Amino acid sequence: MKLLRLGEPGAETPAVRDEEGTTFALTGLTDDIDSPFLASGGIDRVRAALTEGSLPAMDPAGLRLGAPVARPGKVVCIGLNYRDHAEETGAAVPERPVVFLKDPSTVVGPFDPVLIPRGSVKTDWEVELAVVIGREARYLTDPAEAAECIAGYAISNDVSERGFQLEFSTQWDIGKSCESFNPLGPWLVTPDEVGDPQNLGLRLTVNGEPRQDGSTENMVFDVHYLVWYLSQYMVLRPGDVINTGTPAGVALGLPGTPYLRAGDTVELTVEGLGTQRQTFRDA
Repeated sequence: MKLLRLGEPGAETPAVRDEEGTTFALTGLTDDIDSPFLASGGIDRVRAALTEGSLPAMDPAGLRLGAPVARPGKVVCIGLNYRDHAEETGAAVPERPVVFLKDPSTVVGPFDPVLIPRGSVKTDWEVELAVVIGREARYLTDPAEAAECIAGYAISNDVSERGFQLEFSTQWDIGKSCESFNPLGPWLVTPDEVGDPQNLGLRLTVNGEPRQDGSTENMVFDVHYLVWYLSQYMVLRPGDVINTGTPAGVALGLPGTPYLRAGDTVELTVEGLGTQRQTFRDA
């Protein structure tokens, strides 16, 4: 299944897209796709309602796509999780996951505009596989337990301002938490439809020019390991988002460092998870 939210910011309608591509409203089942929905077995209820044929069809044409999860409690990010990305930035391949937090209010829809912050000259892109937590993960015994805690997957653009991130502070947060810096979506795709999360292609273009072309098989730390690892240091709760890292091809590592400017359009694709696209403009 693909879970999605349609409508203007703050007034989205929760919905589901079935295998045939038909969209159904979930307003009879839940007010939103959020932490309470996921924590209470909402995905199972949607699956049962689809099987029963009790959901009303809706036409998504012309409706804005919001982020597929409303109000994440936290966005946890993993840095340098692809060897080629670490190499292009001149960083050592980490021996333990590099963990930082991103302001959850950065999460916006997959086609919403992204704002280049005032004073920015180094706004960068990062296509990533996002993991959405569906069940509390606290001190998991081993990575094998992680699968039961994952509600699904989505595309994330972990937008970064490299000057803010690397030059203005010893921590990365201010370069990662600018307004609109985490487009998410278009859908939350359930694990049964995704299959192996370590066998997904990731691609990104800027103004039609290929920039990133990688695969999740090249992660330093795989998805299940990351969920297990994070659960040793923080409680992961339903609706939390994990950005799992980006492959090579970011502006920071390219010749001439072609950072984003107002008017640039970035398009991201992850195999099986759809496509998102943003046009950047000045804040």
